[in-house]
Amino acid sequence: MIFTAFSDGWLAMGAREVRCALGPAGVIPASEKREGDGATPLGLWPLRSVLYRDDRGGPPATGLPLQAISASQGWCDAPDDPLYNRPVRLPYPASAERLWREDEVYDLLVVLGHNDDPPVPGLGSAIFLHIARHAYPPTQGCVALARSDLEALLAMAEPGDALAVIPR
Repeated sequence: MIFTAFSDGWLAMGAREVRCALGPAGVIPASEKREGDGATPLGLWPLRSVLYRDDRGGPPATGLPLQAISASQGWCDAPDDPLYNRPVRLPYPASAERLWREDEVYDLLVVLGHNDDPPVPGLGSAIFLHIARHAYPPTQGCVALARSDLEALLAMAEPGDALAVIPR
C-alpha cells in the first residue's frame, strides 16, 4: 500500500484523509533537499521499520519490523560522519538527534527510506513519520500525524509499503 502525504498538510490512508504536519519550508524535490533546510522531501519513501518507546504504550499493531528504543539511541545528522543518516549510540562524537525525548513526538516513529541506500552526505537525514505536536506545528522536515492516526496507519502497513510525499 502507498500512503500519500500531500503538500497541503493532509495524508491519505486508503479512503480516509487525516491531517499531517510537514516541514516549515514546505515540500521540495528530493534532489534539492539539504541537511537542516526545514523542507520535507517529495518522493516515494519505503516504510523501513518502526521504533517505539516501550514505556509509553508498547509496540503498535503492525506488519512492519519493530524495535523498542532506549535512552542511548540517536540518529546521526552530521553530513561528514561515516554514520550519517544512520542510528547511533549516544553519546556520539558527531552531531546526532536523540530518539528518546521528553516530548512525545518520537514515542512512535517510522524510519522512512529517504537518502539511505546509501546515504549521500548533506541530502537530509532523520526523515521520519512520527507523532505530531498539538495543533500540528511544522516539523524539521518529517511527516507527523496524531498518534491515533499513526497507529491506524501502522495497523494497515506491511513490508513493501511506502509513503509518497506529493504536491497538491
